Amino acid sequence: MFNGGTDYRISDHSSGQRKIAFHSTVPLNDTAAWYHMVIACDSTQSTSTDRFKVYLNGVDVTAINLYFSTAQYPDQNYETNVNNSSATLSIGKVITASTSFRGYVSEFHFVDGTMKTATDFGRYDDNGVWIPKEYTGSHGSEGYYLDFADSGDLGDDESGNGNDFTENNITAIDQAQDTPTNNFCTMNQNSRTNGNIRTQEGGTFVTTDGGSGWCSMLATMAVGSGKWYWEAKVWDNSDALTVYVGIASTNDPYVPSSQGGYYLGNVETTGSMGWYLSNGANKNQAGSWGNPARGDKLMFAWDADNYKLYYGINGTWGNSSNPATGSNGVGSIDTYWMSAVKDALTFVVPAVSVYQGKSMKGFNFGGYCGWTIDSGNTDANGYGNFEYAPPSGFYALCTKNLAQYG
Repeated sequence: MFNGGTDYRISDHSSGQRKIAFHSTVPLNDTAAWYHMVIACDSTQSTSTDRFKVYLNGVDVTAINLYFSTAQYPDQNYETNVNNSSATLSIGKVITASTSFRGYVSEFHFVDGTMKTATDFGRYDDNGVWIPKEYTGSHGSEGYYLDFADSGDLGDDESGNGNDFTENNITAIDQAQDTPTNNFCTMNQNSRTNGNIRTQEGGTFVTTDGGSGWCSMLATMAVGSGKWYWEAKVWDNSDALTVYVGIASTNDPYVPSSQGGYYLGNVETTGSMGWYLSNGANKNQAGSWGNPARGDKLMFAWDADNYKLYYGINGTWGNSSNPATGSNGVGSIDTYWMSAVKDALTFVVPAVSVYQGKSMKGFNFGGYCGWTIDSGNTDANGYGNFEYAPPSGFYALCTKNLAQYG
């Protein structure tokens, strides 16, 4: 389990007594990255420290001094609750509570009868980055392998053993394009003004606590070149008021500030529409762009090569613009803001600012979307899952596209 932002814990209890316990001193709180974990147990080993291993991104962290504040190895020949026919197994959820894992899982292996190591499932590439590789061994008689590839049967066991899982509060809409080999942009829990703003739904919903004042958050991927596309949905409730969505510079992203961001203000028809600098200066360009209403789907196209931002509603680009040809858009945006960005040689990143008590639910960077996609479009490289086709030359914010165009 992930214990908030403080640590992660692995434990096993029997008859009310703790039998295995490993409490890390390091939290896994990088929400922009994938982690790979291997938990290996063979309680028959004579040496206690050989009975239990934890590998994180290829490293045996049980061998690192003081990595775990608590390190209780199992007694010899202890029968764990894992693979116990009288126990219920749940992945991503506490069995006896409503607590669930709010993240992504790409693959889940259970190997019965063999103690594996990290190198059975991953390897280092030429840049020293730990990446996945295909597992070619046996899963044992009671093992299973969930690859989540079939959106209609996300609990399907691909090991050949037929040990299928029953989905609980998860359906085809919860399948993501995001994988460890092509990581997509999300909103960034670690890049926010304060703890009152947070992400949900795999980093695609941004919510706030009640109170007063503005909260801001950046996304996980910033760009200094290339052309990029993403979407957002104005949710069907009062939270659609007092929300700003747009772009920000990484050196000064927050509201209010002198040059931090360029946002579409008050995303709902009853609010005053317009493009705003983050210090509140209204650029008053809403008229020919249209006012999004609740339930509308917004389109954003950012041309980082020419410093042009394009915005559309429900498939139609505002201001009679055409991102593919570079016509219209918000022009060079704001001379002061863009010159500040250029002078600082900074990167630009998708951003949102929300008045406390409100929320922006429904970002779609192509990797996962919390609302149902009706049509399903990819960029020219075949990446992403969008409601509308990205303009020619514009791409989803994901690591493979960043490597090619960013």
